[in-house]
Parts: sequence; structure tokens; C-alpha cells
Amino acid sequence: MMLQLDIIAILPELILFFGAMGLLMVGVFSSSNLCRPISLSSIILLLVAAIVVLFQSEEAQFAFNGALLMNDFTALMKALTFLAVAASLVLAHDFMHLEKIERFEYPVLVLLASCGMSIMISANDLIAVYMGLELQSLALYVVASINRDSVRSTEAGLKYFVLGALSSGMLLYGVSLIYGFSGTVNFQELASLGFTGNDIGLVFGMVFLMAGLAFKISAVPFHMWTPDVYEGAPTPVTAFLAVAPKLAAMALFMRAVITIFPQAQDAWQQIIIFMSLASMVLGSLAAIGQQSIKRLMAYSSIGHIGFALVGFAAIAGDNSAEGVSGVIIYVIIYSVMTIGTFACILSMRRSQGMVEQIDDLSGLSQTRPFMAFCLAVFMFSMAGIPPLAGFFGKFYVFRAAINAELYTLAVLGVLTSVIGAYYYLRIVKIMYLDAPDDEVNLPMPRNLGFLAGASAFLMILFFIYPKPLVSVVDNAADAFLEVDVQPGYVHYQDTTK
Repeated sequence: MMLQLDIIAILPELILFFGAMGLLMVGVFSSSNLCRPISLSSIILLLVAAIVVLFQSEEAQFAFNGALLMNDFTALMKALTFLAVAASLVLAHDFMHLEKIERFEYPVLVLLASCGMSIMISANDLIAVYMGLELQSLALYVVASINRDSVRSTEAGLKYFVLGALSSGMLLYGVSLIYGFSGTVNFQELASLGFTGNDIGLVFGMVFLMAGLAFKISAVPFHMWTPDVYEGAPTPVTAFLAVAPKLAAMALFMRAVITIFPQAQDAWQQIIIFMSLASMVLGSLAAIGQQSIKRLMAYSSIGHIGFALVGFAAIAGDNSAEGVSGVIIYVIIYSVMTIGTFACILSMRRSQGMVEQIDDLSGLSQTRPFMAFCLAVFMFSMAGIPPLAGFFGKFYVFRAAINAELYTLAVLGVLTSVIGAYYYLRIVKIMYLDAPDDEVNLPMPRNLGFLAGASAFLMILFFIYPKPLVSVVDNAADAFLEVDVQPGYVHYQDTTK
């Protein structure tokens, strides 16, 4: 009976894993080119997994002797991750064919990475954390260098692999220290020890654990891989790396730190505040001089992670729910903005091929008005200009910081947001005020136009009707806090009775 319940609990992961294995066999043994059918099948599998996640039990439940946790928070983050991955495969649909790098292995690897992300989100002990993280990372190293004929792509994959291996080693060292000084790897059992920051061994373990996870979300000072990998990887892969792994890693980061060290807030909060400030400042300043729009998006993503960490730092005391809700809303809005932006970047195609320079957008409003309008919406939203969704994302995290009495962090966050607005508005100025180039962009493909239009619509819709998303996020935040902030609230042993 317990095994049946465990299998049901990991049904989305099983769908993705066995689906990936089946598609791999089809691709290997088929004599014809089945890249597109395999890609379409992968998108369907991800949508099915997202639906299964949303229809699983609403009550918190544990699986495999407490190694995995399922509740409203994990269900929401898994569904969002699966949808983001599906969107990235839609982005890749035409690009891979036009660039002659279409391979059936790409969607299979993406499915395996998605399975790892799902395990990361549900992980409730440190062994499951590492398993999920490595399953995701190993697939990502390969997809970053999927264009084997490109020196830039190969270099991006190699850099990602080397630095990723370093971060994995740091995380594993932190895990070993935590286990060595506590005797357990289960999140709730670790929380029940009442660690307050006095045990030097657990302090070192916590720092190494946070360093390893910070690498996965590109938080400063563990961001060094991001610009080169974003620029060198094929653009659909960059879109994938910018969204789905960030969603999973942020969910894991919050759950691991807040669950394991609920009484050591003074210790980990200072680290989060530093990462947040450093990420916001570097993301805002370093992007100003960029000419490649992909490198600009890399520094932009670092800055956005800094804003999300403002909400993370505010998860304390009576305002915990507000902080959790702020982080979730921010990463959701960031994901939609990023997918829409990359749909526009992938449409920057001329007769000679793809172009990636910001100046190539000159006069776009005159030649491709729909694409210019969508990209302008995303730029205004990323800059945090009302009434678009990006403004409300920043509003929620800054409000949580002010209510948690983190006034300096909130003020500096607003200032860096103002600085960052410069390079977003510069793109709008180039599109609407500069003269168009002699050669214009080709028309947007239908799939990219649909994603860009839908994303822009959602950016505007949130201002008009935010209630459904806010309600879902509040329920997820309550589920997060029920299990994670109260040490010993529920132990996996209780669920087996």
C-alpha cells in the first residue's frame, strides 16, 4: 500500500522519465528523421505531467520514507517549471531546423532535466536534493553545447560544466558537514535539532550548501558562468536556462534553507541580503554597456534574481507568508517576461541568418510593429514601470522587505531598479525613435508570435485581474510555511500510520 502511494506521488516524474526513455529508443532505432515528432511528443508529456501535478492530493504528503514532499507549494512550482520547459521547446521548434542543429537528443535531454528539477522541488532530504540537482545539471551541460560545430557553444558548455562541477562539490561538501554534525539528512529532523548558528560545523555546512544553490540561480558572487553561457549557447537553450532551472533552484533554495535552519535566521539572512544587494547592483551596472542582447539578458537575469532574494530575506516571523508570496509572484512574472523576450530575440532573423546586437533592432516599430510592441511591453515590465506586471512583482517583494524592517535593502533595491531602467528603455528608444536599417527582420514565425503575444497579454492582464494568481500563490505560501517554518510540524513517520 505504501509503495502504491509513493508511486502515485512521483507519477509526474515517472511520466517524464519513461517518456524520455521511450522517445530516446524511438530516435535511436528509427531510420528517418523524427526530431519534430519527438519534440512535439516531449511538449505533450510536459503538459500531461503539469496536469497530473495539479490534480494530485492537496494535503501535504511524504513519499519514500520522507525523502520527497508533495504539497500545494511543490505542485505549483512543478507545474510552472513544466510549462516553462514546454514553452522553451516551442521556442526551439523552428530555430534548430533553420540553424541545422536539429537533433532528437535535445528534447530527450530537456525531459530528463525537467525530471531532475521536479525532484529538486520536492526534495525533503539532502540526498534527494543532490540526486535531483545532478540529474538536472548533467543534462544542462550537454544541451548548452548542443551545437557541436560552434566554438562558442562548445566553450559555453565546457565553462558551465567546469564551474557547475565546482558548485556541486561545494554543495556536497556542505551536505557532508551537515550530516556529519547532525547525524541525519531529513529536513524536519534537522530542523528539530534547533540549530541557532552556534555550532561552527553546521555553520560551515550551511554556507557551503547555500553557495552551491546560489550558483544554480546565478546569484552574485556565483554568477560568473552566466554571461558566457547565455551568449554562447543556442538562443532557445539560453531561454531554457534563463527560466526553468531558476524556478526549480529558487524553490529548492527557499525550502532547504528555511526548513533546515528555521531558528538560525540571523545567520542565513545576512548571506541572503548580501547576495541580493550584490546581484541587484551588478545586474544593473554591468548590463549598461552590453551590445549583445543575449549578454544583456544574462545580466538582467542576475539582477532579477537579486530582486527575488529581497523577498527571500523578508521571510521572517509574522511576515513570512508575505515574503514567500512575494518570491513566488516575482519568479512567475520574471519567467513569463523572459519567455516573451526570447520569443522576440529569436525573431531577430534576417536573410543572412540570426542577429543578436541591440542596434539591429533600429526602427523595428516601423518594419515589424507587433514584435516591437511586444518587446516594448517586456522591457517596460522588466524595468518595473506600472501598470505592467513587472511593477507589481517588485512591489510585492519590496513591501515584504519593508514589513520585515529591511528598509536599507528595500531602498537600495528601488535605486538599482531605477538604474536598470536605463538599458531597458534604451532598447525601446532604439526600436521607436531610431531610423530602420536597410535590411529588415523577417516576419515572426507563428509559434514565436503566439508566445510573444500571449506573454505580453499576461503582463497587461495581471494589472486588470490579479486575483486568481495571487490566490493560488497565497495558498502555496501557506502550504510552504505549514511544513517548513514550524520545526516538527509534520514528520514523515506520522504519514505512514
